[in-house]
Amino acid sequence: MTSGVFPKFFLFLLQIGIMDNFDVIIIGAGASGLVAAIKASEYGQKVAVLEKMSIPGKKLLITGKGRCNITNDSDIREFIDQVYPDGRILFSVFKQFFSYDILSLLSEEGVEVKLERGGRYFPESDKASDVVDALYNRALRQNVKFLYNANVNKILYESGDVRGVEFLQNNKINILHSEKVIVCTGGKSYPGTGSTGDGFRLAMEAGHTINEPYPALVPLVTEDWRARDMQGLSLKNVEAKLIINDKEDRSEFGEMLFTHYGLSGPVILTLSRDVVLALDKKNKVEVEIDWKPALDEAKLDKRLIRDINERGKLKVVNIFKGWLPQKAIPVFINSIGLDSEKPSNQISSDERNRIINELKKMRFRINGHRGFKEAIVTAGGVSLDEINQKTMESKLRKGLFFAGEVLNLDANTGGYNLQIAFSTAYVAAS
Repeated sequence: MTSGVFPKFFLFLLQIGIMDNFDVIIIGAGASGLVAAIKASEYGQKVAVLEKMSIPGKKLLITGKGRCNITNDSDIREFIDQVYPDGRILFSVFKQFFSYDILSLLSEEGVEVKLERGGRYFPESDKASDVVDALYNRALRQNVKFLYNANVNKILYESGDVRGVEFLQNNKINILHSEKVIVCTGGKSYPGTGSTGDGFRLAMEAGHTINEPYPALVPLVTEDWRARDMQGLSLKNVEAKLIINDKEDRSEFGEMLFTHYGLSGPVILTLSRDVVLALDKKNKVEVEIDWKPALDEAKLDKRLIRDINERGKLKVVNIFKGWLPQKAIPVFINSIGLDSEKPSNQISSDERNRIINELKKMRFRINGHRGFKEAIVTAGGVSLDEINQKTMESKLRKGLFFAGEVLNLDANTGGYNLQIAFSTAYVAAS
């Protein structure tokens, strides 16, 4: 019997790698993981980063459509107003590391930035890869050790305190020892980049409460033919209203995009958080688009009458050219039920009212959303009640810290979510 035990035990030892001790172990090499690595290693501490993918910053590379909306120029109070469910937890965090700090760090690494509409900062090059390279190279210069294709099995504890991490790499179980572990795994959005909810599992194993994760900043799905026929059309300066069970819930002003599956763009993404929750409750959800929010119905009617009087001999299809993008014209005509070939001066009062109603209240029934696969961020996550808001350390486990999207924090579009990742990571690593 013993002859069979020893070979098995010897094989077990061969499959386990016992590696060096580290001052800090960081799980995840995304936006939060890279900043945490830089901060943790700045005074010569020995830092290891475990990344399940083969490269760092894979999700960061695709943010802002590959341009990387780094942060926003809003002040702290304005910033916090953009955060859900309660941004006040970030007051102390932002006082330690804020937008000007990440911009300064990137500037030190040669990344110049530009300020665009809505207070959004982008790299001058419009390349997210420049941001990833800058952060990664800074960490390397500070002797951070990166281990790739490293799937974390569990965080190790002794008497309830952190003692290390067990992970699988190249079919071999490895153990790193440390009394400080920072979980920077992200949420569940864009799972192809490695964000598959691992951090939630690790947090639950540590005894933490997880607020149910759900997609946020996610494109919406409608079966309405009008959206499909206008796919690719981008609109500026429109108002989008969220209608739940026939009652207006909230509205957003700005840009949107029609797609082959429905609606997207900044104003739609901002509304989507509430849309997902409403759909989960089986509510009737609609989005109403106001193409001309600067004009009320009376002013629109007056302008339409003027155009008809001045160009009454033109066909209906031509009268719309001063009002709408070309791609939207046939959609409006078909939706309203107009004869596109008849002279404009034959438009009836009823038809005129239908035109104005479509311009001010084009309503789409929302049938769903694109899920975590296309969600920019994850809402929900590790309960903030169980996190020390000044240090980002777990209140349940000494030496366990959380940063970034794994936390129950998410924000509107505009660079806010990345700044949350950068700031919480910096504080967790301090």
